[in-house]
Amino acid sequence: MFTFGQWLCEYSNEYSVAVHSWVFMTNHIHLLATPTGPESIGLMMQALGRRYVRYFNNRHRRTGTLWEGRYRSCLVDSDGYLLQCQRYIELNPVRAAMVTVPGDYRWSSYRTNAFGKASRLVSPHALYQQLGSTQAERQSAYRQLFREVLPDHLVEAIRTTTLSGLALGNDKFKREIEILSGQSVSAGKPGRPPKSQTN
Repeated sequence: MFTFGQWLCEYSNEYSVAVHSWVFMTNHIHLLATPTGPESIGLMMQALGRRYVRYFNNRHRRTGTLWEGRYRSCLVDSDGYLLQCQRYIELNPVRAAMVTVPGDYRWSSYRTNAFGKASRLVSPHALYQQLGSTQAERQSAYRQLFREVLPDHLVEAIRTTTLSGLALGNDKFKREIEILSGQSVSAGKPGRPPKSQTN
């Protein structure tokens, strides 16, 4: 995991991707990041994936693919959901019953965001910076956020939007993204589409 983290830091700098929160689980990772360009995230993940697969295969004397397809992602409405997503990511080890509190898990950004542990990987988002006027105030306010359990509906919303490549945000945010991208970023209603009507 240490090697993967070093390469993630290297490629996030190379492709100008600001990583705000991360966690490395035993069989997957989660990142919350802001790219500077439309291709930045894809290029970073592609370079990181290729390098890690070569490393893993050489180390374990194996061949073939390692990942289960392409990485999954979603757009996030920062104002309403960014800090919620950070909590979701850093609470992954707790939900997986690997630790009882997020600070006990080594492979996450929680210790950096909550206690100021030095990290070359984490770039604090502007909303995190607004939690306080000093580093100590921001860290204290951040720890307070973790005193409340994430609601189940929010956990499910984050999972669903990420797996399906939709947008996480309110209706106004989704409409704006759809206008900009020309693509639907909202989940459709289940069932068959309605028949067209003619007058």
